Amino acid sequence: MMSNSICKEISKKGKHEFKKTVEKALKVLKKKNLAMIIHGSSFPSAEGQNTGIGSPNSQGGQNFMEFISGLGFNGVQLGPEGKTKPIDASPYVGTMFSYNPLFIDLYSLTQKDFAEILSSETFEKIVAVNPSKTNRSAYEYIYKASDSALREAFNNFKVKLSQDNTKIKKLSSKLAEYVEKNSYWLEKDALYEAISIKHKNDYWPMWTDELDKNLYNAAGKFSQKEIQSRISELKNKYKDEIEYYEFVQFIAYVQKQNTKDFVLNRKMKTIADCQVAFSDRDYWANQALFLDGWNLGCPPDIFSDDGQAWGFPVVDPSKIFNKDGSLGEAGKLLKARFGKMFEENPGGVRIDHIIGLIDPFVYKSGKLPKPVQGASRLYSSPEHPELDKYSYLRIMDLNQEVGPESEKRVLKVSDDQIKEYAQFLEKIVIEAAKEKKIGKESIICEDLGTVTAPVEAVMNKLKLSGIRMTQFVDPEVADHPYRIKHTEPQHWAMIASHDNQPMMSWVDELYKENKACLHAENLASDLKENHVHEFKEQIMQNPKLFITAKFAELFASPAENIQIFFSDFFGSRERYNMPGTSGSENWSLRIPENYECYYQEQLSKGEAINLSEVLIMAIEAKGHKFAEKHADLIEKLKKTC
Repeated sequence: MMSNSICKEISKKGKHEFKKTVEKALKVLKKKNLAMIIHGSSFPSAEGQNTGIGSPNSQGGQNFMEFISGLGFNGVQLGPEGKTKPIDASPYVGTMFSYNPLFIDLYSLTQKDFAEILSSETFEKIVAVNPSKTNRSAYEYIYKASDSALREAFNNFKVKLSQDNTKIKKLSSKLAEYVEKNSYWLEKDALYEAISIKHKNDYWPMWTDELDKNLYNAAGKFSQKEIQSRISELKNKYKDEIEYYEFVQFIAYVQKQNTKDFVLNRKMKTIADCQVAFSDRDYWANQALFLDGWNLGCPPDIFSDDGQAWGFPVVDPSKIFNKDGSLGEAGKLLKARFGKMFEENPGGVRIDHIIGLIDPFVYKSGKLPKPVQGASRLYSSPEHPELDKYSYLRIMDLNQEVGPESEKRVLKVSDDQIKEYAQFLEKIVIEAAKEKKIGKESIICEDLGTVTAPVEAVMNKLKLSGIRMTQFVDPEVADHPYRIKHTEPQHWAMIASHDNQPMMSWVDELYKENKACLHAENLASDLKENHVHEFKEQIMQNPKLFITAKFAELFASPAENIQIFFSDFFGSRERYNMPGTSGSENWSLRIPENYECYYQEQLSKGEAINLSEVLIMAIEAKGHKFAEKHADLIEKLKKTC
C-alpha cells in the first residue's frame, strides 16, 4: 500500500489506473469538481529554480498541477493575481487589472522561447542568494530581485530588437497589440508607476503635487489643458519606466496564457479569486467613481467590538448604473474586471466577501465602522440621513429594535427589491461570464459569516453557488448550515480555506480540549448510520480517523463541488494566513519541492488525505445497497490505499 512505502516509485500505468478509479468514484458520488486551493506564491519550485516565491506559470507550478491531476483533481482555486505592494504580501490588496510581476517565471526568460532575454547567470545568482531554502517565500527579497531581473530582460529585449532579432520582433509586435488592446487600464497603471518614482512613494495620498494626486479626478480643479499637459510631461520624462511597466505586464500575460493552455490540455481549469478591495493604484486611477468620504468594512461582531475598518473605497452607486438601467462608468469598469478574469480562468471566479457587492457595510472615513458613528448598510438604510437615497428598502421593512449590523435587521424583501439587490450580479458578473461563454455555476460566492436577508434572497433567486465550510460547524446545532449533509448541490464544500487554522492543528486542539465528542457523534451519525456508537468511539480513540471522516463527509454530502486547501491536503500544521497580522511570515507558506515524497510520508503517518480511504468511506455512507452496487469500485480503491 502507498501509505506504507515512503517515496515508492509508481508506474505510469499505476498512476493512470489510480486517476481513473478516483474519477469514477467522484462520478458515482455526483461530484462535478474537485479543486485544490493554492495561491500563486505557494506553488513549489522545480529543482534548482527556487527564486524565493512560487508561481503557477513556472515549471514547478505546472509539475504540481500535473501531480494533482493524476490524483483526480480537475481544478485549482488560485488567489488574487494582481500586483501587490513591496511592504505587503497580501494578495487581497492587489490591483484589478495589472498582473503580479512576482508570478513571472524568470527561468523561462533564460530560454529560447523568450530569446534568452535574461542571462542564466542572473537567474542562477537569484536562486543561489535566495535566503529562504525552506517551504516559505522570501517576499521582500524576491520583490527586489525580480524587478532587477526584469529590468535586465527589458534592456536586453530593446538591444536585441535593435539588432533585428526575428523572435524579438515577433514579441515586439505582440507587445504593441497587447498595449493597444489594454490601454483602458494599462496607461493609468503605468503612469501611476511613473508618478510613484517621481515622488519616491507608491502611496498616492502622500504625494505632494495636487495635480498628480488628482490626474484622473481633476475636473473642476484643473483645466483640461493642464491635465493633458501633465500627462504628456510624465509620458516624456518617464518614457522608459512606462515602457518597462508595459513590457512586464505583457510578459506576465503571455505566461498566464501559456498556463491556461497547459491546464486546459490536461482537462483541468483554474478558478480566479476576486477580492472586494481596490488597490491604491486602482483607487487613484478611478477616484471619480468612488463615494467620497466612505469606506467599506465589517460591523461590530463577536470577533471585534469596534468592527473592522478595512479602509477600502466604496463604489458610488450612482456611477454603477445609469437611470435607464444601463451600465455607468463604474459598472463598465467592474464588468471589464470580471471579464478579464473569466477570459483567463475557464474554471470561473470566486468572489471574496459577496456581501460587499450585494449589501455592503460602509462607514465614514476616519471613524470606526460602528452605527453610533454613522456606519450602516449602503443599500439597506432608508432611515439614514446620508445613505437613504441609495436604499432599496423602506423603513417599514426594517426591525428597528436591532442595529444595521444585525442579520435580523431586514424583516422582508419583496421581489422588486430583490431585483434591485441582484442587478450588480446579473448585469455585471453573470453577463461578463456569459460573454466569455462561462455559466453562472462557475461563479463561487464567498458567503461565510454574516449573511443578511438581501444577500440570502439574491443567492436563492439567482441559484448561485456559495461556500459551506465544515470547520465552522456548531456541533450542538443539529440543522447547522455548515453541517454539510444539509447543503444544496450547487455549493462548494470544504473543511477550511486560506484564512483558517490548518485542519491538523484544529483537530489537535479539539482532542486536547476535549471538544471532539460532539463532532465525532455527528460524523458517526452522518457516515455510519447503523453503527453510530461504535464508530463514534473509534473516532474518539483515533484523531486520524476523525480526519478521514471529516474529509469523507464532504464527498458524501449533496454538494457537487469540493475544494481542499493545500496544507490540509498534505496534513501540514503550518498556517498560511493569520487574518489581521502582517510580517514576512504571513502569506508565505509554500509546498516543498519534494512534495511527492512529503505527501507519501504524511500518508504513512495518517495525516495527509488518503483519497482512496476517504472515497470508500463516502461511498459506504450512502448505505448498504449503494455500497453493494459499487463493490467493484470499492475493491479497486482498497488496492490503492
